[in-house]
Amino acid sequence: MRTSDGRTPRGREFTPLADRMFRLVTAAHTCAYRSSGGTFAGKTQGNPVLLLETTGRKCGKRRTTPLLYLPDGRNMVIVASKGGAAKHPAWWLNLRANPETVVQVGPRTREVRAEETAGEDRARLWERLVAMYPGYADYQRRTDREIPVIRLRPMD
Repeated sequence: MRTSDGRTPRGREFTPLADRMFRLVTAAHTCAYRSSGGTFAGKTQGNPVLLLETTGRKCGKRRTTPLLYLPDGRNMVIVASKGGAAKHPAWWLNLRANPETVVQVGPRTREVRAEETAGEDRARLWERLVAMYPGYADYQRRTDREIPVIRLRPMD
């Protein structure tokens, strides 16, 4: 059942057109980031952005997703919010299947290993993430799933 604005009672589904537009904007953001070494498109609403590479768990294709991140010592913390959608973003499902990957932060690429946080560790990071980007709290209210908080640990 959907409401007049296309939402399900909890979470949100994207229409095919909205999904296509989102993919085009993501591709443009990625291109601008890569070509400028993160000088252009390296921040969104004042928050740092990284490019996350994942390998499709079904097709094996490499995909790139620009994401806000929270620096945490040498680590980077990302959020699998998908704007409060009912389902996890595909990049997170791919990352769970293949947790060793590459990120680009500014002009530098780094090999990282992803791990989902839990318990007090997740709660501490979630508080910092919401302080950085208050929209995350709204996204959590929109969905019944607990939004995953992922730590990316450099492998160097």
